[in-house]
Amino acid sequence: MLKVLGRTSSINVRKVLWLCSELDLAYELEPWGEDPQSLHSAEFMALNPNAMVPVIIEDDFVMWESNAILRYLANSNGGDWLYPENPRARAPVDQWMDWQATELNTSWRYAFMSLVRNSPAHQDPRLLAAAIKGWTHTMNILDQHLQKTGRYVAGRNFSLADIPVGLAVNRWFETPLEHPEFPAVQLYYERLTEREGYTTWGRNGKP
Repeated sequence: MLKVLGRTSSINVRKVLWLCSELDLAYELEPWGEDPQSLHSAEFMALNPNAMVPVIIEDDFVMWESNAILRYLANSNGGDWLYPENPRARAPVDQWMDWQATELNTSWRYAFMSLVRNSPAHQDPRLLAAAIKGWTHTMNILDQHLQKTGRYVAGRNFSLADIPVGLAVNRWFETPLEHPEFPAVQLYYERLTEREGYTTWGRNGKP
């Protein structure tokens, strides 16, 4: 059976768990990252030297890096409807997954650490204001794009890209800051909420 190592407070672990729901994959969740299962233990570092979750294990196969895990699980479990084989159909899925991992994640990190995690190292008012401005900018990019597609980030159909982007959208709405009007993002948020996996692992009250 597939093992997923990580804590459910992690947005990256929740990506994998949501995909398991979409693919109807059975798995065993091991709560690493919570006492006493430290990510810096020798046992865990042997699996992922970055000391980060999630990690998946299938027999003797070990893998880390959440978006790569999503691609692997879709490829190996009949997920063509989420991650098409056709290169031109697959390209926008990869594009928006990579955008989430680079541009979008980078933009929210300081504000999230300040406003949600209450990190003492992230309380500079100027840096916080700049982070909120940057996060708002990336969400505006997403809103404009969703106005064009009309439904999901890679086109008319739900795809693998909607898992990381959809969880990031939930984080946006669950973080206590002023949220400008982004009507296409709001509609997207409501549309994703129709999916059981999203209500379980995305829009569930956790940022």
